[in-house]
Amino acid sequence: MTRAMSSPLTQLPDSTPRALVIGAGPAGLMAAEVLLEKGVRTELVESAPSVARKFLIAGKGGLNLTHSEEINRFVSRYRERRGPVSEWLSEFGPDQLRQWATDLGIDTIIGSSGRIFPADFKAGPMLRRWVRRLRAQGLVVRTGTRFAGWNSDGQVRLSNADGEQLRSPLATVLALGGSNWSKLGASGAWVEILRSAGVDVATLSPSNCGFECVWSDVFKQRYAGVAVKQVVATVASEAPLRGEFMLTEHGVEGSLIYALSAPLRQQLTESGRAEVRLDLAPDRDLAALQERLQTGRGSRSWSEFLRRQLHIQGSRYGLLRELGGPWAFSDAETLASKIKDLPLILHATRPIDEAISCAGGVRFEAMRDDGMLIAKPGVWCAGEMVDWEAPTGGYLLTACFASGRAAGAAAARWVQRDQPGVAHPS
Repeated sequence: MTRAMSSPLTQLPDSTPRALVIGAGPAGLMAAEVLLEKGVRTELVESAPSVARKFLIAGKGGLNLTHSEEINRFVSRYRERRGPVSEWLSEFGPDQLRQWATDLGIDTIIGSSGRIFPADFKAGPMLRRWVRRLRAQGLVVRTGTRFAGWNSDGQVRLSNADGEQLRSPLATVLALGGSNWSKLGASGAWVEILRSAGVDVATLSPSNCGFECVWSDVFKQRYAGVAVKQVVATVASEAPLRGEFMLTEHGVEGSLIYALSAPLRQQLTESGRAEVRLDLAPDRDLAALQERLQTGRGSRSWSEFLRRQLHIQGSRYGLLRELGGPWAFSDAETLASKIKDLPLILHATRPIDEAISCAGGVRFEAMRDDGMLIAKPGVWCAGEMVDWEAPTGGYLLTACFASGRAAGAAAARWVQRDQPGVAHPS
């Protein structure tokens, strides 16, 4: 496996050209790391009291770094943006990310689902080692400091408890996140700042999110908070997906729903409603179901009959009753068809602050190929503030790391463009 890291650098002299990285999540930290590797004195600022708080929170249930699936399949997860994202991943993909973790002293393992985790499943030890190494390389970190845009002279405006401060870096990397998890600093306040500077920014929308639907009071009381397992869900022309999701007071959420959030959100945008088709018995075909249902239930209740005949019970039976209606139980053919194709109508996404990630952000068309803003030369964007999205499973974090490295490398070339032996960026 190719090594992704060079050896640590010593403290950089004050005369070294300067770069400013704003946002201390994975993308920002990675951009800072590359700048330091290239010999660029770098300052990192973060609005929160400490770095990478969302990274730590996301890792509480086990830090999913990346995924082990074949690279072409991996890249396809980025849907419409797989082209530009693949450019990042060609330089720093799943294999390079695992090697980077190894260089940091963190072993990784592959779970049964193909997801890759630190061997201890924790984010804290990795983050502490990473920040310690960056500080040893000369990184200056300032927390509690917000990005406030640029003044009329093009200087970067920063604000903290001491008031406003100005910076005149030779290169700036913005890694400000989306607008979800605002309590951790990702508020999306940067959107209007960049728009006012002439940058084309797509509206931020929830991704990997829950959706709302109308449940009866009886259904909510009985099933809110209950998982629905072993089902297949289909949305429009998307390939069917197998998995599980959670019923909530407001609707549905969970891994299977998150994986379908992009096409569901598109349907909501286009028509004001979205539809998921559920197969409650994916291991049986329609004919087999009809045959089992034609045996007659006698004096047994429907719930007991379906439990014994088809193992449909609990939340799956509740969904069949709630969404199929009484007429679905009129005959074996109708009931079998509903079990195999049960429509779930969704009316809205849950609020963006509840979402795992965001869609929208700085459009690729607003940036050069290397990620520099066309409207703001010398400024790069990385991470979730760029207009791409991906399902959970390690894809989000991998692209954040990779985009940060790409932005840091391009910013370093820009800073060093007038130094002897360094080619001017095209």
